[in-house]
Amino acid sequence: MSLLDNIGNIGNIVNEKITEKIQDKIKVYAFVGPSGTGKSYRAQMVANSRDIEYIIDDGLLIHGNEVVAGISAKKAPTKIETVKNALFQDENKRKEIQEVFRKKRPKSILILGTSDGMVQKIANNLGLPEILETIYIEDVATEEEMETARRIRVTQGKHVIPVPTFEIKKDFSGYLLDPLQIFKSTGSGNDPYIAEKSLIRPAFSYMGNFTISDTAIKQIIEIVLEKVKGIYKLHRAIIRKQEGGYGDGIYIYLELIINFGYNILELTEIVKSRVKKEIEKLTAMNVLKMEILIKSIHFEEKK
Repeated sequence: MSLLDNIGNIGNIVNEKITEKIQDKIKVYAFVGPSGTGKSYRAQMVANSRDIEYIIDDGLLIHGNEVVAGISAKKAPTKIETVKNALFQDENKRKEIQEVFRKKRPKSILILGTSDGMVQKIANNLGLPEILETIYIEDVATEEEMETARRIRVTQGKHVIPVPTFEIKKDFSGYLLDPLQIFKSTGSGNDPYIAEKSLIRPAFSYMGNFTISDTAIKQIIEIVLEKVKGIYKLHRAIIRKQEGGYGDGIYIYLELIINFGYNILELTEIVKSRVKKEIEKLTAMNVLKMEILIKSIHFEEKK
């Protein structure tokens, strides 16, 4: 083994020891309740009431309104994969979270789970200390509220992610996302609790997947181009979908014929902006990249 290898190994060991010391000082809380009873809906409210800085929910590490690390278990294609992702059984995903612990040095974390055993398993997998306190869904929600949450889960297949929609949209291209704003009074003399969360229907929902054909996307592009002054017609369109992991979405390549007398650079920027906006609004798919080639220029015939 070379000197550089030895130095690298020593560095890794030192980092691991530092991470372990940091993790040992983190105060760990648990929020437990059966699936579909409204844990994610109330997670931030529970965290705020106890001054807890970070939340671990379904594979995500959340700080305030920001996803700091992780990939949502709700993106998994099956329920089995969902459980594995939520428990951080993958070594690379565990290391990603632990690296954030080392850099951010959180003082407290709230772990969400469906049972005492689940939250304890998550804490163990991430190398966190013993759980100080467990809050149960029954402590913060009425039976009527939990029943309403169960009904929405069963009849509509919707799940809540406790961050604003803009924060997770990049990771859920093509999924049905809806913003959910919450305003609750926390009692006399206290500030009201205001938060935005997101509703999502996971891929494994029994309601099935929805797909959008390339033809439908092309038709949206054609309708947009009809309203752009200076575009004569669409000559060719290529749509490519990218799926898996981060950066899900579509790549668009357009060949256009434009009318004579228009600034090409300005026209292409207008097309990119409007096409991207309409496709993302109408299909919920992220436009990752768009390339435009001006194929030719159309000259109006003089009468």
